[in-house]
Order: sequence, then structure tokens, then C-alpha cells
Amino acid sequence: MTLGAEDRMAITELIGLHGHLVDNGELDRLDELFTADVVYDATDMGHGTMHGMAAVREAARAMGGHGPLGHHVTNVVLTGIDGDRVRVRSKGIGIRADGRCGSVTYDDLVVRGANGWRISRREVAGRRPPAGADERST
Repeated sequence: MTLGAEDRMAITELIGLHGHLVDNGELDRLDELFTADVVYDATDMGHGTMHGMAAVREAARAMGGHGPLGHHVTNVVLTGIDGDRVRVRSKGIGIRADGRCGSVTYDDLVVRGANGWRISRREVAGRRPPAGADERST
């Protein structure tokens, strides 16, 4: 199935909106990003899996100032298009208050509902050197 330009743009903007809302502390607007029953898997980052928007919101509040100051998303790729369900893979760069930064990969399942496109499942994986890589070259 082919996804039109308007839907592609809406999904890409949805993925980018995450950083703006979280970085601005606008956690009351998470319904613009996620389905009510979202599954947010941050196990690889040491935060476990959250079920439902309220759990995601509470985890973000609990992290407080310990999380990145800036969440920047790039390399958004839409795959696995199946009607009203789209797989989205993107890269995230987080900048901390002390200047350190980190990189993650987001694997999302985005679904179209009555309010437009929303993330129904997100898995966050930290970026690490690939297996067998010479660490001096990474």
C-alpha cells in the first residue's frame, strides 16, 4: 500500500513533536503523540516498559531534571505500511545539562485514529558500537 505525501508529513511531524512537548514540559499534551493505551518500552535505557499514557506521563515527571534538556529526532524512515498502521524508525540525540549527549533509535508503531496519527508502541534502544566493531573507530 502507498502512503500519500500528506500522511507522510503528518507522521514525520508527529515524531518530531515528541521532543518539543517533552523538552517544554508540556506533558498534559501527550495525547497529541500517543494512543491512550500506548506501550512505551524503555527497557534498554533502564526504565522498563510503561503501559498507557498516564504511565508515560508519570515516568517523564519522575525523571525530572535527570533526563536530557533537548530531544532531537532525525533520520525518520517510514516502513511496513499497512493501511492505518505504519512502522517508523528514527534516530534521537539527547543533550544533557552538562553537555554530554547520547544517541538512541526509536522503533514506533503509528496508527491512524479519529484524532489522526498517534504512536501506539515505541521501543527506545540506546546506541552502542555494533558487534565486532573496533572501538577505536567508533
